[in-house]
Amino acid sequence: MIIPAANRLNVVKEYYFVRKLEEIAKLNKEGKNVISFGIGSPDLAPSEATVDALVATSRLSNAHGYQPYRGIPELRDSIASFYKNTYGVELDSNTEVLPLMGSKEGILHVSMAFLNPGDEVLVPDPGYPTYTSLTTLIGGVVRKYALSEKNNWHPDLEELKKQDLSKVKLMWLNYPHMPTGAEADRAQIEKIIAFAKEYKILLCFDNPYSLVLNQNKPFSILSIPGATEVAVEFNSLSKSHNMAGWRIGMMVGSPIYLNPALTVKSNIDSGMYLGLQKAAIEAFKNTEAWHAERNKIYADRREKIFGILDKLGFEYSRKQVGLFVWCKPKDAAAIGDIPAYVDRLLNEAYVFFTPGAIFGEKGEGYLRASLCVPIEKITEAEARIDAWLKK
Repeated sequence: MIIPAANRLNVVKEYYFVRKLEEIAKLNKEGKNVISFGIGSPDLAPSEATVDALVATSRLSNAHGYQPYRGIPELRDSIASFYKNTYGVELDSNTEVLPLMGSKEGILHVSMAFLNPGDEVLVPDPGYPTYTSLTTLIGGVVRKYALSEKNNWHPDLEELKKQDLSKVKLMWLNYPHMPTGAEADRAQIEKIIAFAKEYKILLCFDNPYSLVLNQNKPFSILSIPGATEVAVEFNSLSKSHNMAGWRIGMMVGSPIYLNPALTVKSNIDSGMYLGLQKAAIEAFKNTEAWHAERNKIYADRREKIFGILDKLGFEYSRKQVGLFVWCKPKDAAAIGDIPAYVDRLLNEAYVFFTPGAIFGEKGEGYLRASLCVPIEKITEAEARIDAWLKK
């Protein structure tokens, strides 16, 4: 290396799963065939119509050029219709919808659009690590706010109000919550909106799990009157439509917030491939029956995982939703240090779970299991764990 890496890399860690996936790959090369409940990458396929749209568009000779930064009008219309039909939210597709190459991209864009070096960001703990890493990479200051099981994984606003919030510009919210599976509480969100108005904080509501194992009407923060004054929402097709690798998401809300993000986006990418946009349009047409079938598969898998966790001595809430199971030991002393316990399972039973500590200090002592594992593999993992427990 003839020049050193930028200083900003000194303040962020390598993403946990990068290292763990390398460890798993090494074990697999040795023939261990690790069963991983780590990453929430859907193993189920998108709908046939979605794939057909991608293939058909890709065969067109005029489909391979640059596309508009805002996406084609038909895609924005489809997103607006999805929000009306799913969440009861009316959006102007011309001004209040911005397609993204995955909502993770939007986290960077909105951060770059509204944060100056030294500005502060309220980030949930536990929460999605990218909120922290991207804030830090662009020179923002992370202010963790604690979530607790006793408060159903919602922020304690009274505690926040005791702090100096004068430098806070953004606050990240994520419900249904990852990693805990807690659902959005409308009354709580209304209080957070009032809090944001009082302290002049932009709320960034991350909402990719609302259609996964959710027995209630899916919730959008924009369904609350007055929310668009202080909130934008991010969503994606990754989890809800089995399209994680396709990188299709959206940012919705007032143009006063979307347009600055678009300015950043237009200087980074050159528009989403037309085939992906046409595929997304078809995906939004997936029926309730299609979503119900996916959720039935996840529900069956979750029951099997509950059974494994029972054997391992972990407890969990059956009310949690989304793509994961969040759990903690019934006897913490017996299990010991969770990351060390995870490593023992990986290296001795060849089954991998995610330690909750990677999601923040308040995730310590917890474990997370992804539902993106076929039922036969879950059964095999249970047999391996049964054998491991008998040793």
